[in-house]
Amino acid sequence: MELLGKLKEISNLRIVWPHEALDFTPWLAEDENIEMLSEAVGLDISLNETESSVGDFNVDIYATDIGTGRKIIIENQLGDTNHDHLGKLITYASGKSAEIIIWIVKKAREEHKAAIEWLNNHTDDDIQFFLIEIKLYQIGNSEKAVKFEVVEKPNDWTKEIKKQDSTSPTLQKRYDYWTAFNEYAFRDKSFAKEFHRRKATTDHWMDFSIGYSECHLSVCQLRKASSISAELYISDNKELFRSLLSHRDEIEKDIGEHLIWQELPDRKASRIRIIHNADPDDRDKWEDQFEWIKSILIRMKNSFRKYI
Repeated sequence: MELLGKLKEISNLRIVWPHEALDFTPWLAEDENIEMLSEAVGLDISLNETESSVGDFNVDIYATDIGTGRKIIIENQLGDTNHDHLGKLITYASGKSAEIIIWIVKKAREEHKAAIEWLNNHTDDDIQFFLIEIKLYQIGNSEKAVKFEVVEKPNDWTKEIKKQDSTSPTLQKRYDYWTAFNEYAFRDKSFAKEFHRRKATTDHWMDFSIGYSECHLSVCQLRKASSISAELYISDNKELFRSLLSHRDEIEKDIGEHLIWQELPDRKASRIRIIHNADPDDRDKWEDQFEWIKSILIRMKNSFRKYI
């Protein structure tokens, strides 16, 4: 019979991360590790800033839930939970107007599990607290493996995730499209180098970071119009939109396409988009559509970053 190794937990996290701010936070901020945390909590976390200022203090990670636009703070603690860090969480959440608060620790003490549970029960439904233990494991002399274990989460969170993922025929089509896109696009190393893989969802859009918190790229399935689109979405910065507009000729020459410039004066957001005639329901044409998406995203990223 094949010999099996024995899984052992490594209790001293500082073997891998000697310092919270200098080692663990930069590690967690890497795309693949943020994605691992995203999967553990059922969110799609996009990094905004590390060591983000809150008055005279700094929160370890400030981020956004791409699916909803809600702000996230993440506080790291490579030790047992304590009152000091719990107080920091509340202070940082207030200072950043965060709606999702994630506390990552080595070990959660019972009194702090109870405190997070109480906060989830007694705060506004829009405010959600997660308490997560980080674990290190190893089999023999193998590479060390990380696991995020959710200790406390908002009430009915699992039910809410299932509700969001429930599939009508239209939602299923959206999900299948994004799943196929991921499988196709991220086999291309040049594309995978430019963009972080996003989780397939039932949304009609998929967002991609270009390294700036105030804007991102987005691809949309426009089934009623038998089209797909790509856009730069600027959440709340009209000056940035106008600055880019002043370089319209150069940007459109770079991208090789005529763009639709929408300042949206009655809204906080602005967008710069292009619509491509392509039916998302035509599976036989998916590879052609995916090639267009890959190409336009890379061209848009390379051009817009020159002027942001």
